[in-house]
Amino acid sequence: MERTIRTPESSSVIVGVDGSAPARGAALWAAAEAVRRGRPLHVVHGADTDGRALYLSPLTIENVGAAGREVLDETAKAVAAGYPGLVVTTEFSRTDAVTALRHAAGPHGTIVVGNRGRGGFGSLLLGSVGLSTAATAVNPVVVVRGPDGERARGTVLVAVRDEDDLACARYAAREAGLHGAALRVLHVWNVLRSAGSMVSMLDGVDEIAGEHAETLKAVTDTIREEFPDLAVEARAEAGGSVAGVLVEASGHADLLVMGGRRAPGPLGLGPNLGRATHSVLHHALCPVLFLPRPAGPGTP
Repeated sequence: MERTIRTPESSSVIVGVDGSAPARGAALWAAAEAVRRGRPLHVVHGADTDGRALYLSPLTIENVGAAGREVLDETAKAVAAGYPGLVVTTEFSRTDAVTALRHAAGPHGTIVVGNRGRGGFGSLLLGSVGLSTAATAVNPVVVVRGPDGERARGTVLVAVRDEDDLACARYAAREAGLHGAALRVLHVWNVLRSAGSMVSMLDGVDEIAGEHAETLKAVTDTIREEFPDLAVEARAEAGGSVAGVLVEASGHADLLVMGGRRAPGPLGLGPNLGRATHSVLHHALCPVLFLPRPAGPGTP
């Protein structure tokens, strides 16, 4: 997994825009992230004219292209106004947005998208571009969520499921350093899934809780050793819904970092996000940085 995740110091930042307000917010968040990393910002618009060429007239294709380039110009101007020293490049692509973003990111980039694009139905819905990008990318993907203009809370939150999430915790620790924030490591476990729903099964809850605490300690101890100057808080929490606990905790963080498993889609239609990951990306109260993890048995 560490071979496909690059550290924030070396990764480029790519943001997808479509002219919507959430995309504009994502571009400004990505600009701030690029400044933190000391990297340029690459702004991408995927018009998907190649995919629709058979039923679009040449004039329509020309108009779509002109509108897309205008979106790129307006976004670049907005970013330059807020971050005058940042190097900004733009790219107009005739492919669909997801393909354009993946191609622009290459093996090293971090992709940033808004929580919904043009035609979104509500503030809780994740747009199809964001969902498809997270489901198929091999790169880190940030879905920018949460109210605009909120003051920094000084915390980067990382969700740790097991010791395989150590790479995810390391990534979050680097992000916390870049943000000048503390790191909060949160391990959530479902008590009913672990012990069963029958009351007689709950006698072993304390033992199960201890096992989860050891999982958290193993990851946190490594992070504290590798990042001795970083303030690290660790907490193991039981709940009826892993996603629900993470969403609530995201309301007190500037960024939620999570490693999500993905399962093969039906009939070979491509991978699906796990249930918990899907819910968090739809409902989180702060930007979510998603790090792909290989699919495995019992994907949530």
